[in-house]
Amino acid sequence: MKEVYFDNNATTQIAPEVAEAIQPFLTTEYGNPSSMHNIGGRIKKHIDKAREQVAALINADPDEILFTSCGTESNNTALRGTLLAQPGKRHILTSKVEHPAVLEVATYLGTRGARVTQLFVDSDGLLNLDDVREAITDETAIVSVMWANNETGVIFPIQEIAEICAEKGVVFHTDAVQAVGKIPIDVKKTPVNMLSLSGHKLHTPKGIGALYIRKKTPLKPFMLGGHQERGRRAGTENVPFIVGLGVAADEAAKYMDDENTRVRALRDKLENALMKTCPDARRNGHKELRLPNTSNISFEFIEGEAILLLMDAEGIAASSGSACTSGSLEPSHVIRALGVPFTAVHGSTRFSLSRYNTEDEVDYVIEKVPPIVEKLRKMSPFVGGDVY
Repeated sequence: MKEVYFDNNATTQIAPEVAEAIQPFLTTEYGNPSSMHNIGGRIKKHIDKAREQVAALINADPDEILFTSCGTESNNTALRGTLLAQPGKRHILTSKVEHPAVLEVATYLGTRGARVTQLFVDSDGLLNLDDVREAITDETAIVSVMWANNETGVIFPIQEIAEICAEKGVVFHTDAVQAVGKIPIDVKKTPVNMLSLSGHKLHTPKGIGALYIRKKTPLKPFMLGGHQERGRRAGTENVPFIVGLGVAADEAAKYMDDENTRVRALRDKLENALMKTCPDARRNGHKELRLPNTSNISFEFIEGEAILLLMDAEGIAASSGSACTSGSLEPSHVIRALGVPFTAVHGSTRFSLSRYNTEDEVDYVIEKVPPIVEKLRKMSPFVGGDVY
């Protein structure tokens, strides 16, 4: 059976260049980079190189890159660490469509004395900048808004939000896990204080991430027990995957034009065909202001889980939302925040491509999905009747 993987916002296949780079550090290059001997020093040089490679992808300075285990840890470090560093400020400002790795952390901190504000988005999934400006107070410790949404691909006005926060003297963090490597990011031009990224969205193995921390940003570590990462994150470095992340950053820079031309064209071909051949299909999120690889479509009157199961039977892998919440039967909090009608909110399906996808694969999905939707519609109790 043919297999088509269109779930790259959940995770990506490991790039051959990354797999090759990692191998020596699983066999012969096994030293601890904190050791004083030559073997340890040799390993440390590889970490230093990877730090330079990751920094170059977002135009940061190498010493502003903190290696973590994943995007979730990076987000936790940003939110928790900022509140620890500013005990007099207890307000967290974020949006209703953030990844659970931000929303659940903010909610937890809310049970520990913080006040949390979640901004609404409009029907296109966009934020109102006036809402951002008006919600910031003297008590605001941190503003955390994602660079691009993991479910809809909608890109937020990070430049403008960062400038508002800089003007008000407030720390600004962005979860850029989905954006890094797909669209150009320059932290020299965009005054974010912190930026989270994750390797397994960039064709590395799972278990490696990074947090960009602008110099002089107030932040205290919440993981203690060692001097690693300039005292900002205790724990022996994951050397193989750090090296892999460095190579992945280099490769992402090489393929960014491909992401924004060929991959975008494949995404558009897929979306336009499905919207045309599947009645009562609607795109979720802004048509233009989104990542080049992401399409979120609601097929009204049917369940997204049923679509995914029947697509999986045809060898097609997609998603109904964030992989971190896909085990839940609850409709996506992101799609609900857009005000999507009840008849469509459960039928949302996310197709997310990568540089490894082909036009043949798009054609295969275009062939297989419409009959699946038609079959499920015939089984739906909602079609032609009162959904309430």
